[in-house]
Amino acid sequence: MNTPRIIEGDSRVGDLRIALVASRFNAPVVERLVAGAVEALAELGADPASLELVRVPGAFDLPPVVRRLAESRRCDAIVALGAVIRGDTPHFDYVAGECAAGLARIASETGVPVAFGVLTTDTEEQALERAGGSEGNRGADAARVAVELANLMRRLAK
Repeated sequence: MNTPRIIEGDSRVGDLRIALVASRFNAPVVERLVAGAVEALAELGADPASLELVRVPGAFDLPPVVRRLAESRRCDAIVALGAVIRGDTPHFDYVAGECAAGLARIASETGVPVAFGVLTTDTEEQALERAGGSEGNRGADAARVAVELANLMRRLAK
């Protein structure tokens, strides 16, 4: 029986250029996501000094900056990091929804992988659990996804 040819990305950074774009809002959570992403990328072979870390005020501000980076072609993948924590108003729904939709659209339109490391939780405790607590570190997870997708995109281009 014949099997299909499998094409997938690997998890070696090699010469990939990776940018992190992180919001400052909810800093106690986001800083843990950033640390997790940098640590994961170092484990995959990146020199932390070679990474770009771009700061934005909040999660809503991630898409335009990520778009600028993606369109510049100065990075092979982007890791978007932030935390949107539900409050007493519908503000959460607008910020979280627009952030997610904007980042997905940028990846689709530019072909540059954008890994979604933006937490959307009901409480700060939930966010902290996903930023290095018992639920792991979604920043690290997003960094790994970015590397795998960047390598996959290179393979597909050949």
